[in-house]
Amino acid sequence: MKSPFDGRLAIEYFVDMTLTAVITKEDDGYVSLCPELDIASQGDTAEKAKLNLKEAVELFFECASKEEVDKRLSSESFVSPLEVSVA
Repeated sequence: MKSPFDGRLAIEYFVDMTLTAVITKEDDGYVSLCPELDIASQGDTAEKAKLNLKEAVELFFECASKEEVDKRLSSESFVSPLEVSVA
């Protein structure tokens, strides 16, 4: 029986990445954002918003070209408190 790869070896590999998830309560749900890729999602709970964001990011990496990944992926993101004066 002939291989579906016609003599070519198909290799899949996975790389674990740690990205940032910023989750914000909005109205009756939660919005999640991955600032390194500028990808957002949402969910009814914070946990669901994070899970949906993970799925969206994984789908992005699955479908996007190398050029699109390079264009959108920023190397560093920082989440920090910000003090402001309000009159």
